[in-house]
Amino acid sequence: MERSTSLIDQLGNVTDPRPGEPVYPLVNILFMMICGVVAGADDFVAIARFANTKKDWFAKFLDMTHGVPSHDRFNAILNAIKPEEFEPILLAWLTELHKITNGQVIAIDGKTLRRSYDHASGKAAIHMVSAWATANHLSLGQTIVDQKSNEITAIPKLLEIIEVSGGLVTIDAMGCQTEIAAKIIDEGADYCLAVKGNQPTLHEGIKAFFLSHLEDDFARVDVVEHHTKEAAHGRIDERSYYLCELPEDLPDGSRWKGLQAIGMSINNTQRRKGDEIAVRYYIVSKMLPGEDFAGAVRGHWGIENSCHWQLDVTFGEDQCRIRKGHGDENFSTLRRTALSLLKQEKTAKCGVKNKRLTAGWDDSYMEKVVFSP
Repeated sequence: MERSTSLIDQLGNVTDPRPGEPVYPLVNILFMMICGVVAGADDFVAIARFANTKKDWFAKFLDMTHGVPSHDRFNAILNAIKPEEFEPILLAWLTELHKITNGQVIAIDGKTLRRSYDHASGKAAIHMVSAWATANHLSLGQTIVDQKSNEITAIPKLLEIIEVSGGLVTIDAMGCQTEIAAKIIDEGADYCLAVKGNQPTLHEGIKAFFLSHLEDDFARVDVVEHHTKEAAHGRIDERSYYLCELPEDLPDGSRWKGLQAIGMSINNTQRRKGDEIAVRYYIVSKMLPGEDFAGAVRGHWGIENSCHWQLDVTFGEDQCRIRKGHGDENFSTLRRTALSLLKQEKTAKCGVKNKRLTAGWDDSYMEKVVFSP
C-alpha cells in the first residue's frame, strides 16, 4: 500500500478553500471523489451515495469520525478549489511512476464540454486543450481556453505546465504555428505538426515537393518509408508514410524553429461502396525511422480514441451539467485522473466501462486501481 500514503499526502497539499476548522477533512472529500468517479459516479449525488456505502472501506485509510459529507458539500468544495493548483497536484502523483520516455508521442488536442454552457449566467461552454501520453495512456494536463481566445494561445500555456521534455509532441493543423513549434523546441521536445491550408505557403510547398518525387518513386532524393495493410470491419486500410529531410528551397521553411524534415501520409480505405484516399502533410523537428513517423501520425489519434471518446461515452462528459464556479473544470480533472488510473490497471481483461463497475463492486480491485504502482 505504499502508493496510498503517497496519494493522500499529495491531496493534503491542496489548499482548503473553507475558512475556520471544517468538519470534514479536505483529504477525505477529495479521496472520496476520486474513488467515486473511478467506480462510476458521474455527479455529486452519486459520489455521496457511493461513499456512504463504502464507509468501512474508507475507514482503512481515512479518519471517518464525522462520516460522509452531503452531495451539496462535495459540490460546494469542488466549486471553490483552484483548478490551477488542484490539477498539477494530481498530475504529479499520476506521472511519478510513469516518466515520459524519449520519443514518446504526446498528443495535444482540444475538446468542448458541450453541456457546461449556462444560458442564465451567459457562461459559454468550456473548451479544454489536453495533452495525452499515448504509450502510457496518461493525461498529462489540460488548460481551459479563454472565451475571447482560441487553442492557438492556449497550447503554449499548456506546454508551460506539463512536462514534455524528451517527447514528440503531435498537434493537428490548428496548432501548426511558428510560435508553438518554437515553444516545443524550447521545452526540450520535438514536434510533428499537421500542415493544412491555414499555412498556405508551407502546405503548397510540401505538397508540390512530394507530388514531384512520387512521379519517379523518390529517385532524386532520400526518403524514409513505412507501409501497412490492415483488414477489419469490412474494409481494407492501406497506409503509406514518407519522410524526407527538409529541402533547402522549401517555401516558408526557414520560419520554423528546429524544422528538419517534412512528411506525407496516404491512407487508402477500400470499402464495398468505393475507395477513399486521404493525404496529409507534416513538418517534423527531427528525422525519424519510418515506423516511428507512422506511429506519431497514428498515435496522435490516441487522444481522440483513448481519451476524448472514453470521456464522452464511458464517463458521460458531454452530458454533464456541472457549471458553477470551478466545478466543471475540476470535475474534468477528476474524470481524466480516473481514466488514467483505469488505463494503468492491467489485471482486469475488460474495457474501461467494466473496470469502473468492478471497482465499485470489488474493494480489492479498487485498491489495485488507486494504490498499486
